[in-house]
Amino acid sequence: MTTELLTPAEMADLVGVSVDTLRYYERERLISGVGRADNGHRRYDADDVAWIRVLRCLRDTGMTIDQLRHYCDLGEQGVTTKPERLAMLRDHRAKVEARRAEIDRALELIDHKIDIYLNEAAGDAP
Repeated sequence: MTTELLTPAEMADLVGVSVDTLRYYERERLISGVGRADNGHRRYDADDVAWIRVLRCLRDTGMTIDQLRHYCDLGEQGVTTKPERLAMLRDHRAKVEARRAEIDRALELIDHKIDIYLNEAAGDAP
């Protein structure tokens, strides 16, 4: 990762969120310590990029903002909270695995229906 500092627009583009989302994450205390340029404008570094990618992954897999905030608060408290953070991630992983199993079952049903329609269409052919 480069040591170049990124503007909010550059960061948003790089990590695939909107500038409004970045601001929201700051308001919700999910991002802290964002640097500032001499003019006071936000500047993101490589650590910020990595952290926002973690947040986005957890959010995309269904972790709530409240859960993310709790996870971040624990992280701010330091190394003594590692067991609780680990437990949170393991619990979240189990939920994601369960959702994946549900999606796999749904795909099987969809594939079955597609096969039925294809077989019916083949039967209609001369």
